[in-house]
Amino acid sequence: MLVVAALLGALGVAAAPINQANFTYVHVPGTVPLNGLEPLQQRLSYVNSTAMFVSWNTYASLNSSEATVVYGTDPFNLKYTAHAESLTYNTSRTWNHHALLTELKPKTDYWYRVAYTNCYACTNIPTYKFTTARAPGDESPYSVAVVIDLGTMGADGLSDHYGPYITGSHHIPWKKDESNTIQSMIQNLDTYDAVLHPGDIAYSDYFIKQSVQGYFGTSNASVIVNKTAVAEGYEILLEEFYDQMQPITAVKPYMVTAGNHEANCDNGGTSDSRNNITYGLDICMPGQYNFTGFINHWRMPGNPTEANRNFWYSYDDGMVHVVFFDTETDLGGNFTGPDEPGGFYGEDSGPFGTYKNEQIDWLKKDLAAVDRKKTPWVIAMGHRPWYVSGTNVSSTVCLECQQAFEPIFVEYGVDLIMQGHVHAYQRNKPMANYYVDPNGLNNPSSPLTILNGAGGHYDGLDTLLNATQWSAYQNDQLYGWSRITFHNRTHMTHQFIASGNSTVIDEVTLYKEHK
Repeated sequence: MLVVAALLGALGVAAAPINQANFTYVHVPGTVPLNGLEPLQQRLSYVNSTAMFVSWNTYASLNSSEATVVYGTDPFNLKYTAHAESLTYNTSRTWNHHALLTELKPKTDYWYRVAYTNCYACTNIPTYKFTTARAPGDESPYSVAVVIDLGTMGADGLSDHYGPYITGSHHIPWKKDESNTIQSMIQNLDTYDAVLHPGDIAYSDYFIKQSVQGYFGTSNASVIVNKTAVAEGYEILLEEFYDQMQPITAVKPYMVTAGNHEANCDNGGTSDSRNNITYGLDICMPGQYNFTGFINHWRMPGNPTEANRNFWYSYDDGMVHVVFFDTETDLGGNFTGPDEPGGFYGEDSGPFGTYKNEQIDWLKKDLAAVDRKKTPWVIAMGHRPWYVSGTNVSSTVCLECQQAFEPIFVEYGVDLIMQGHVHAYQRNKPMANYYVDPNGLNNPSSPLTILNGAGGHYDGLDTLLNATQWSAYQNDQLYGWSRITFHNRTHMTHQFIASGNSTVIDEVTLYKEHK
């Protein structure tokens, strides 16, 4: 009820007043809590094996002495304190707080509480626990989850219906008797150590599209949106997603990079053919373009003074070197990123490097410095794919990304590349430049490339065309996420897990000598 009231308010529709006497004091995702100090959207991110970011949001501002995290290795003796940086931006309804915890021990359990966990009329929030990353050279096995193109809509996380004015036949609505991806990942929380999410997070820019299609109601006040409605609705969807993800993000490091749906509020342009209206960047308020929400909400490894810190970075976790790269901007050379001014989508966002080739130069330097004796596995996470069945050149394939990144990944022996953007699952054979590695999964010299954009959101799934000679397995009928297990220096297993019932639909083990 509160979500509906908030969305109706964003559209300028009056909602019935809430009877405070009947208020349960339990926070409903996407709504303003009774106490603005209540810590919400709690999230973790790795820095390295001895440092971790703890972040959260509040609807009220906190001064530097208030925005604190207490933590320790004993849940009954949280003897350490870290102070947070607090910031907000135009149109945001909340404040972001980011605390850096340092001098931690690798692969160690820590308990933590953020400021005002026990504030008046706040949801009962537990003392959360996280585990730090493994030190480089630690060869103990572990798993990570990967999810891409994951959004939220409706009180239960993903909608089982669409607006009445939706068009097209490729959509597959969520089934009411299935778990959605968020629920499946929560149900399997103990089977992975961290979550990697390379792009398209929350889909808050779909507020306009969903309004046009009648999801929030069919009156003109609901369907024909204005700047005020978009500013409010965009933030509500962001908050709803972050709230629903908290059972995961509060206890598992959640590592991200940008996708096209983080760029701004207009979803690359939305047309309302019924009312002959086209919405573009001019509908976005300051704070809702140029990846502003993405930049403020997350804290990833890297130089804290650099705007690109959430876009490209790396870290080590035991025997794995993890690289996140940005396919939306800063491709270097003569390439224009898809979301940059003049790019395919016209999002007028970025670039974020201080010079044209900064990301490419960083990537080469980063991979050249990897000690493969300590971290034999190298995996790369980026949003846009370059190998999709039955497609050569279209908006779903980023050939510029392939030309910018693939030669570097091949040169430095990257083992696995994971991508999304296309809302389906496709596992390709190890390959480079469309040439399938003759060794297959038995010590190939080319990367194993997997597309898994099947996380799920309002649009549903895309339809893959007929499989090509380099496609090993594909599925465009099921929502799902990935689990990658690093067994030892030579063996890694990837599983595609169907969200509906958490069954393993596709499984493959890669062998690499790593001499």
